[in-house]
Amino acid sequence: MNNPNEMSYIEHLKELRSRLLRVFVVAGIFLICCLPFANEIYFLISSPLTAILPENSTMIATEVTSPFIAPLRLAIYSALILSMPYSLFELWGFIAPGLYKSEKTFVLPLLISSGVLFYAGVAFAFFVVSPIILNFFIAAAPDSIQVMTDINKYLDFVLKLFFAFGLAFEIPVATFLIISTGITNKKTIKKIRPYLIIGFFVLAMLLTPPDIFSQLFLAIPMWLLFEIGLLISRDKKN
Repeated sequence: MNNPNEMSYIEHLKELRSRLLRVFVVAGIFLICCLPFANEIYFLISSPLTAILPENSTMIATEVTSPFIAPLRLAIYSALILSMPYSLFELWGFIAPGLYKSEKTFVLPLLISSGVLFYAGVAFAFFVVSPIILNFFIAAAPDSIQVMTDINKYLDFVLKLFFAFGLAFEIPVATFLIISTGITNKKTIKKIRPYLIIGFFVLAMLLTPPDIFSQLFLAIPMWLLFEIGLLISRDKKN
C-alpha cells in the first residue's frame, strides 16, 4: 500500500523537475536569440573600455579561440540574466501553493524586488562603476605603456563586477528577511553593525578585482543598502 506522504513527496519532485526543465528551455531560447548577436553584445559590454582607450590602442586576443569563446561566454551569461524573471516566476509557482495567504503577500513582493535589485546592481556596475574604474586605470598607465586589454581578461573583469554588484544589491531584501522572520531583531543587528560594516569591506575585497577602487565602490553601496534594509524592516510580532 502506497504511503500518501511519499506520493506527495514524489509529486513535488516531479513538479520541481518540470519547472527546472522549463527554466532551462527558456534560458536556451534566450541563448539561441543571443548567439547571432554575440559579437554585438560583446561590443556593447566593452564600450566603457573602448571609449577611453588611447589612440592606436585596441583590445586584443591572446589565444586562438578567444575571438569565438569570449562572445559565446557572454551570450550564455546574457541568456541566464535575461531569463531570470521567468526563473523567479517558476520559483513562485512552486512555492506559492504551500504558503498561507499572508505569506503570499509577503513573499511575492520579495521575489519581485530581488529581481529588480539584481538588475539595478548590474546596471550600476556597468553605467557608473566600470567607466570610473577603467578610466582611472587607463589614465594611470605610464606613457611608455600601450594599453591593449585581452578580450577574455576584460570579460572576466566585468562579469565579476556585474555579479558582485547584482548580489550586493540584494542586501536590503536579506536584511528585511532576517529581521521580519524573527531570525534576529533590529536591536541585535544594530549592536553588531560595526562588525557587519567591516564584513562588507572584507566581502567586497573577495568579490571584486584586486584594486581598492572596485572594493570601495562595492563596500560603500553594500553599507548603504544594509542601512536601507534596516530602516524598512520591522521586528516579527510574537
